[in-house]
Amino acid sequence: MTLFIYIKLKSKIVLVNKSKIGQHFYWSIAGLEVHGQVLINTWIVILLILILGITTTRELKLIPDTGQNFIEFVTEFVRDIAKTQIGEKEYLKWVPYLGTIFLFIFVSNWSGALIPWKVIELPNGELGAPTNDINTTVALALLTSISYFYAGLSKRGIGYFAKYVQPTPILLPINILEDFTKPLSLSFRLFGNILADELVVAVVVSLVPLIVPIPLIFLGLFTSGIQALIFATLSGSYIGEAMEGHH
Repeated sequence: MTLFIYIKLKSKIVLVNKSKIGQHFYWSIAGLEVHGQVLINTWIVILLILILGITTTRELKLIPDTGQNFIEFVTEFVRDIAKTQIGEKEYLKWVPYLGTIFLFIFVSNWSGALIPWKVIELPNGELGAPTNDINTTVALALLTSISYFYAGLSKRGIGYFAKYVQPTPILLPINILEDFTKPLSLSFRLFGNILADELVVAVVVSLVPLIVPIPLIFLGLFTSGIQALIFATLSGSYIGEAMEGHH
């Protein structure tokens, strides 16, 4: 009996893997092959954020309504992250970047858990959270890398590169390697967590399609929010570190 259940479970997992992993449909844009579904997902998320921003800030009031209260809460939340990680003197100029990163990842992650993408049929592949694609998470991590290099150079000039030989020139290779590991860890952490969550939910739904998957979905919503917070916090930490010039 145990062997039968194991074989049945294994066959389900293989079925899910064959139907979900590695399938994409492509657009050819200026001679480049682009993942069509990732581009669609990204623009849908951007549209949702734009609608949220416009509808909640179109008519600001002294006594805020529910929408304005929500957007003010999000703004203060991001300001607190920036102030904690970057410092009181420099944090304001980085609030838009950290806020954009946080909102994009948060809405992307939640869209994968809440929107029934599977009802939309595509020639190949399927729609889902943009952050379950490694191309998206790598692009976000590279944006953070560019941001903290810009922050360090704009604050300290050429002296920014002195950090690579501190506290001793012997650490030069390790300090250079650190700048490669930062975007790698950011991108693979976000990608791995979101993809794993969606796969677990897909497998459980295929096995027990009714009540059992609901707690996993709520857990996925919680972890999705945490991943957005971690990404934004680490981005702010790297930017603050680049301007301060210490590890």
